[in-house]
Parts: sequence; structure tokens; C-alpha cells
Amino acid sequence: MLKSINIENYAIINSLQIDFDKGLSIITGETGAGKSILLGALSLALGQRAETNVIKNPEKNCVIEVVFQLDEKRFKPVFETSDAEFDELSVFRRIISGNGKSRAFINDVPVNVSQLKTIGEHLVDIHSQHQNLLLSNTAFQMEIVDTAAKNKELLQTYQSAFAAYRDIEKQLSELKIQAEQAKSDCDYLSFQNEQFSSAKLQADEQEDLENELNGIIHAEEIKTAYTNVLSALDGNETSVNAMLRESISAMKKIEKLLKQAENFVARIESCRIELRDISDEIDRLNENVNFDSERRQFIENRLNVIYDLQQKHRVSTISELLTVHENIKQKLVVAENFDNRMEELEKEKTKRFDIMKSAAENLSQSRKKVIKGIEKHVVQMLQSLGIPNAALNIRFTENETFSHSGKDDVAFLFSANREIAPQEIAKVASGGEISRLMLSLKSLVIENGTFPTIIFDEIDTGISGDVADKTGEIINNLAKNSQIINITHLPQIASKGNNHYFVYKEESSGAATTNIRLLTPDERIMEIAKMLSGSDITKAAIDNAKELLKKQ
Repeated sequence: MLKSINIENYAIINSLQIDFDKGLSIITGETGAGKSILLGALSLALGQRAETNVIKNPEKNCVIEVVFQLDEKRFKPVFETSDAEFDELSVFRRIISGNGKSRAFINDVPVNVSQLKTIGEHLVDIHSQHQNLLLSNTAFQMEIVDTAAKNKELLQTYQSAFAAYRDIEKQLSELKIQAEQAKSDCDYLSFQNEQFSSAKLQADEQEDLENELNGIIHAEEIKTAYTNVLSALDGNETSVNAMLRESISAMKKIEKLLKQAENFVARIESCRIELRDISDEIDRLNENVNFDSERRQFIENRLNVIYDLQQKHRVSTISELLTVHENIKQKLVVAENFDNRMEELEKEKTKRFDIMKSAAENLSQSRKKVIKGIEKHVVQMLQSLGIPNAALNIRFTENETFSHSGKDDVAFLFSANREIAPQEIAKVASGGEISRLMLSLKSLVIENGTFPTIIFDEIDTGISGDVADKTGEIINNLAKNSQIINITHLPQIASKGNNHYFVYKEESSGAATTNIRLLTPDERIMEIAKMLSGSDITKAAIDNAKELLKKQ
């Protein structure tokens, strides 16, 4: 249950601390005093979107801290599912800075806002006045049916099956699009593959062919250069080689006269040997230089094949072409396997459909079982709340198609008069009837123990007198199963609470701030008397207030 709320620097609240107890807690106060602001702060602490305009003083942080007393067996799995730390006394904290940045903590461990929201949805049900509009919402009506049927696990099982089926449908749809595209491209891919296969590309051949072609094209120039070099090196008596031999002979003649001559002989001989090797190598190369027109044509044709493929596929090397060819072959393999893959997915789709259908049927059967019970429960409560001829018919329809909530539709049809057949709630119910109808439905949620804490924000709109008194009794009885916090403007309901809190405004330095306090028994009498008679409290109002409190 909710133990306390601590609010700092929020809206028109400077600092506020409220402690709550089990049972029924009543909150009253003048219009505009800030009762709904408390709900806004609580919602913020439980993961609602934060706005910077909620900060009273932008120079300070807004801090909202909420403490819950929780049953470990029931709620620890909820925390673990959201990857949050559990404690029997769990503290939810939200901090909002002046620049709009928000931080969240559960039991002093940082969490994201979605974790706050997911866990908070299991802890508190806040019913504000605008929620009465939900009565005409089919999703809300289905939620009531599922709550009464305790369908949480069945619904989760179905929704998992539904998601799995939709996933396989998406995969199939995408695969069919890919298959159609692949088949349209298949002929072209096959043509490209044939081009590559015919080309029989070799990893290093381009460079070798280009070098060989260059040699053939410039054969005459190369041969002339080789011949000139050979002639210069060793072609006649004045060649380099001949002159080196004469130099060696000359140096040998003075070896006995000049000590360094022997060294010069060795060095000149080394040069002569190196030049002789160069001459022999050039001679061999020269013998192989020739202009082969047929070979030139072959090489040019071969290189044209390579160049054409490179230009077509926008690459510059054979290595890249080989990669392109491999990709084309893989695409062809994939295209050929589309039919097999689709056949596998169709089988999986059928399997998942059967699982989804079975889960939906289980959900439908469970829902059908509680329809009459819901109708009976609501009618009995409405009769006790002053609508003796109330009728509620829940129209249940099983569809052929499936949605996130199953294959069922429900429609709540209501009538407050015997002469008028039940119709859609929005068409026939008054404001007071809607409030009583909502309370009757909410009581189902409470009786099923869905939430440890229920907050009613003026669920008593549109009612008064004996009906208000009876409404208070019902809310008080419901508080035996759950902690209920009720914001009300009716004295008949305010008198039913175990604890009574008063929200008020204080003026200081021209600024208004909201505060709240727990009323003493005497203060409570005066507050209820004021609710009965207005600011001019009469003795009759005080006596009436005391009588109301005696009925508690």
C-alpha cells in the first residue's frame, strides 16, 4: 500500500509530506486548493511525462518521493521483470531539474522512466474524472471483463502468440517481395554469371598481360636500345669491355712500381665482370624481343574483356571483379532457395496460427463465463445506489479476425429506465449514472485484488443525498480489500473515511502555496459541517456532521 508522499518544489507546493494508512483515506479541500496537484505529483513519481513548468522555483530541483509497503511474494516478480531492486518498503523518487532533465530511482538505484511506469501500473489505480469517458471505450470495457475473469496469464499467452504470428506474417511478406524482385533479376544475374564464367579470370593476369603487351607494342624501340647497349659494352675494339681489359693490362704493368695498382686491378675487374653479366642478360632478352601480331591481338582481346567487366561493375582490379562474381553467384543461390524458404515459413505460419487460435479460444471461453456475473454485480450495485431499474447487457461477439486483445468484441449496453432498451452508455447515461456505473465496475477491480491502492478523484460527481451516503458505504466496504484514497466534495462520503486529510492554500509574500494536514476528530467535525452548510457553519450542520460520523 501507499505509505507516504513527499513533494518538494512542485507546482504551487513548496514542501509537503503526507503519510497514509490502510483502509479509506479521505481528502477534501476548497476548489483550487491543489487536491488534484497531489495526484499529478504521484503520477510523475510513477513514470508520467515530466514538464519543466511543474517546477515552482526553477533555481531548485523538483523532488517527488513515494514510499510503498509491498508484499514480497506478490510484487517481487514485478520488480524483477522490470530489472529493478525490490524492497518491502520500496521508495520511488523522481528528480526534475530546472533545465527539464529528469532522473528516476527505485530504492536508490537509478532506473529509466519506463521502469517507473511499468511497475507503478501494478501498484496504483488512479481514477480521475476524465476516466468516466472511458466507459464508452471498448478497450476499457474489455479490460473490465478480463479483470473480472482474472485473465492476466491467458491474455499474456495469447498476446505472445499473436505477436509471434504477426512476426511470421511480416517475414513472409518481406520474403515474397524479395522473391519477386529476385526472380525479376534472375535472368540478368544469370547473364552476368555467364559472362564471368566465360571470362575465366585469373587473379594476377591483368598486370602480366599489360606488361607483355607493352613489350610487343614497343618491340622495335626495345630491340634497338638493347642492340646499342650491347654494341657499347662489347661490340668492337673501342667498346667499354675492351677498354676495361686494356686498363687492367696497363695497371698490371705497374703493380711492382705502385702498391695501389693491385687494388685498382681488382676493382676494374669487378666492374668488367658486372658489365659482362649485364651484357649477357641483355643479349638473352634481346633474343626474345619480337613483334608477334597474333599474340598482340590475343592479349588486347583478353584485356578488353577484363576492362569491359571492370567498367560495367565500376571496379579497377581483377580481385574486385572476382568479389563481384562471388556476390552474383550468392544472389543466384538465394533466388533459387526462395521457394524452399517460403514453404518453411508457410508451415511455421500455420503452426503459429494454430497456437494463436487456441490461445484466443481459451481467452474467449474465460470471458464468456464472467459476462453474466458482471452484469448481475453491476445491476445489484446500481440498484443499491438509487437506480432501481438499472439494466446492463454485455454484448459479446467473436470475430473471425484477430487483434491484440483476442478475437472478441464487447459492448456495454446500459439503461436506467425499464421502458428504454439498453443502449451504448454515452447515448443514455447521465453524469450521475456514469459515476455510479464506473464505481460499480471499479469495485470489480478492487474485489479481484488487482491493485493494492486505489485513488478516486471525485468519482461521486453528479450524486447527492441518500445515493451519496450509500456510495460512501460502498467505498468504505471496498477499502477492506484495498487501500482507498478518495478525493471528494460530498460530506456523506467524507464521513466514511478512517482518516481525513484537508488540503488548503496559504498566502505568503503574495504567493500561494498548497499544504495538507491530517484532521483531528474535532477538526473533522468542523470540516464536514462546512461541507454541509458552507462557510457559515451552523449548529445544525455541526450536529449533522456528528451524526454522519457516527454512521462510519
